[in-house]
Amino acid sequence: MDFTLFENRYLLALASAVIGVLLTLVTERILNKRGLFTYFVRHSRVGISADDAVFGSVRVTWNNNPVANLYSSTVELRNESLKDYDDVVVKVFSNDTMLLTERAELLDTTRILEWTEEFSSRLAVAPGTLASEEQLKLYFEQRDYLVPTMNRGQKVRLSFLNTAKTEKQPTIWLDILHKGVKVKFRVAHNEVLGVPQPHAGLMGAMLGFLLVGLIVVFVNTVWLAALIALIYGFFAQVPGAFVIKCWRWLREWLGD
Repeated sequence: MDFTLFENRYLLALASAVIGVLLTLVTERILNKRGLFTYFVRHSRVGISADDAVFGSVRVTWNNNPVANLYSSTVELRNESLKDYDDVVVKVFSNDTMLLTERAELLDTTRILEWTEEFSSRLAVAPGTLASEEQLKLYFEQRDYLVPTMNRGQKVRLSFLNTAKTEKQPTIWLDILHKGVKVKFRVAHNEVLGVPQPHAGLMGAMLGFLLVGLIVVFVNTVWLAALIALIYGFFAQVPGAFVIKCWRWLREWLGD
């Protein structure tokens, strides 16, 4: 009897079993992971009121009412999880700026988001009457939107014209109370192939170490090795972003 072949078969079977268990655990971990929504906010100042004794005054107004400054703020919310969610209520709020006009949309669709029924009823004004102080305060500080369907990878974009109450840049926050979902704020970054630059750069650097090892083993010409490393250094974020996108695709495929 060939004991080596016999042992190798058992080792192969054992290795296959271990790998199968690990893959099962990883898949279950991915599929059962709690839903995660992330969002970032970008602010752009579009106007400021000022008085100058020599060159005159500049006035920014909203509904014929003067405001000290005017900002355009964009909030982008993304479903980072592997699950689809229905009837997600998204609360937008701020305590240092007044929310004025707005636009709320579900990206890559023709859908414009509406307020929740509860929020609409709280702001309902009877014909021939004016909004109460409580209603005005609510309108300037908060919005509640209903997202009928938030699929995996889906994005919501909320745009607000707002006026900050202080000289500092305004802050706008989101809150979501939905079973199995948590929401997390992230800093806005430029993106490479849809991946934030810091993430793409980190993954590109990790791939760079692998490339260096391959260069050491297979490239004997010094100037060629240096040239390959230099070229990769210029474009390291691109392969890093590509690997991350491939990982996202694999994760979503496992979740189907």
